[in-house]
Amino acid sequence: TSSPYPRSVLKRTVKAHSGLNISKNTDVLLYLDYVLFMQDLMREASIKARGRGATTISPSDIKKVQE
Repeated sequence: TSSPYPRSVLKRTVKAHSGLNISKNTDVLLYLDYVLFMQDLMREASIKARGRGATTISPSDIKKVQE
Protein backbone atom coordinates (compact mmCIF):
# COMPACT_ATOMS: atom_id res chain seq x y z
CA THR A 1 0.00 0.00 0.00
CA SER A 2 1.11 3.55 -0.57
CA SER A 3 1.71 6.02 2.21
CA PRO A 4 0.25 9.55 2.29
CA TYR A 5 3.76 10.81 3.10
CA PRO A 6 7.32 9.61 2.41
CA ARG A 7 8.06 7.41 5.43
CA SER A 8 11.80 7.27 4.82
CA VAL A 9 12.05 11.07 4.68
CA LEU A 10 10.22 11.42 7.98
CA LYS A 11 12.43 8.81 9.62
CA ARG A 12 15.61 10.53 8.33
CA THR A 13 14.35 13.91 9.52
CA VAL A 14 13.66 12.61 13.02
CA LYS A 15 17.08 10.97 13.15
CA ALA A 16 18.79 14.15 11.92
CA HIS A 17 17.16 16.27 14.63
CA SER A 18 17.26 13.86 17.54
CA GLY A 19 20.15 11.56 16.72
CA LEU A 20 17.86 8.60 17.40
CA ASN A 21 16.28 5.99 15.19
CA ILE A 22 12.55 5.52 15.54
CA SER A 23 10.92 2.15 15.95
CA LYS A 24 8.57 0.54 13.49
CA ASN A 25 5.34 2.50 12.89
CA THR A 26 6.41 5.41 15.10
CA ASP A 27 6.48 7.52 11.95
CA VAL A 28 2.77 6.77 11.50
CA LEU A 29 2.02 8.16 14.96
CA LEU A 30 4.17 11.22 14.30
CA TYR A 31 2.35 11.85 11.04
CA LEU A 32 -1.07 11.48 12.68
CA ASP A 33 -0.07 13.88 15.47
CA TYR A 34 1.09 16.36 12.82
CA VAL A 35 -2.20 16.10 10.92
CA LEU A 36 -4.22 16.62 14.11
CA PHE A 37 -2.06 19.61 15.05
CA MET A 38 -2.57 21.17 11.62
CA GLN A 39 -6.33 20.61 11.79
CA ASP A 40 -6.51 22.37 15.16
CA LEU A 41 -4.27 25.19 13.97
CA MET A 42 -6.36 25.81 10.86
CA ARG A 43 -9.64 25.58 12.76
CA GLU A 44 -8.48 28.19 15.29
CA ALA A 45 -7.03 30.41 12.54
CA SER A 46 -10.33 30.16 10.68
CA ILE A 47 -12.16 31.35 13.79
CA LYS A 48 -9.75 34.31 14.08
CA ALA A 49 -10.26 35.17 10.40
CA ARG A 50 -14.05 35.06 10.71
CA GLY A 51 -13.77 37.20 13.84
CA ARG A 52 -12.20 39.97 11.79
CA GLY A 53 -14.73 39.49 8.97
CA ALA A 54 -12.38 37.83 6.48
CA THR A 55 -13.20 34.94 4.18
CA THR A 56 -9.62 33.67 3.98
CA ILE A 57 -6.99 32.78 6.55
CA SER A 58 -3.95 35.04 6.57
CA PRO A 59 -0.49 34.46 8.03
CA SER A 60 -1.35 36.90 10.81
CA ASP A 61 -4.33 34.71 11.83
CA ILE A 62 -1.99 31.74 12.19
CA LYS A 63 0.53 33.80 14.16
CA LYS A 64 -2.19 34.95 16.56
CA VAL A 65 -3.20 31.33 17.17
CA GLN A 66 0.42 30.34 17.80
CA GLU A 67 0.66 32.91 20.59
